Order: sequence, then structure tokens, then C-alpha cells
Amino acid sequence: MPSFDTVCEPDMPEVRNAVDNTTKEITTRFDFKGTSASIALKDKEITLIGDAEFQLDQIMDVLTNKLTKRNVDVKFLDKGDVQKMGGDKVKVVIKVRSGIETEVSKKITRAIKDSKLKVTAAIQGDAVRITGAKRDDLQSAMALIRKEITDLPLSFNNQRD
Repeated sequence: MPSFDTVCEPDMPEVRNAVDNTTKEITTRFDFKGTSASIALKDKEITLIGDAEFQLDQIMDVLTNKLTKRNVDVKFLDKGDVQKMGGDKVKVVIKVRSGIETEVSKKITRAIKDSKLKVTAAIQGDAVRITGAKRDDLQSAMALIRKEITDLPLSFNNQRD
């Protein structure tokens, strides 16, 4: 039976490249000279460090521009609160979303069941597998999921006939 998986996975090499390019731009820009502005990626967390919140916003703008140029959706970023560090420094930890939470998975399966399409949805870990008899029904299910879930950058992979 034809099926596909609905997933929420960023392209981590592209995220790493965007962070590296942001680091290069921070070191060369005149308005960041002599400041403690920095950015670091560890696992799936991006840490921004600066002298003030304004500087963090500037670094965030540079990062979002680099991510957009690399076709990585900014919705993957989950920005945390600004934290004070020692000596007039502030930092923000931005988590890179990966995987679909159980609440969103349940919302997807509920939307599929309520739509009366001839497909079935099954939660499998951090993905949702949609199975149907016809390819057209699967395409209708994709359109429905895109319409219902707008706050997450969902993609569809593992398509089988």
C-alpha cells in the first residue's frame, strides 16, 4: 500500500553552515569589534552571547538571514529567554526543533480521521505515517496536513508505492 511519513527534521549540515557563516560575519563586522558577541552550535542548541539584548537581536537577524539563504525554515528555531551572565553579558539559548511532539501528532491523526479521507494515520515515534490505497488520497492528506499545521515546518519523506 502507498504510504509516506510526516516528519519535522531540519537539515543540520545547513544549520551548521549558517552558524559558521554567522560567526565569520560577527568577527568581521565593525559594530561587533571589541565586544563579546559570539554564537555556538552544540548538538541541537544554538547559544548567542552578547553585551546587550540589542546585540543579541542583531546576531539573531544575521543568523536568520543565513538560514533563509540556505533554505532552512526559521520555524525550526525555538528561541528561549534572555539570561544574564556575569559581567554585563547576556545570552540566549535557541533550540533547533527536531521531531513532532505527541500533541501535534495527535492533532494530525485527528485531522486525518475527521476529514473522512480513505487513509489511516499512525504515530511512529516522532513521525506520523499516513497509509492509503490510492496515491490521490495521500496527496489530499498532504494538502490537509499543510493546511492544518502551520506553526511547524513539516516535510514528507519515505514515500512508497
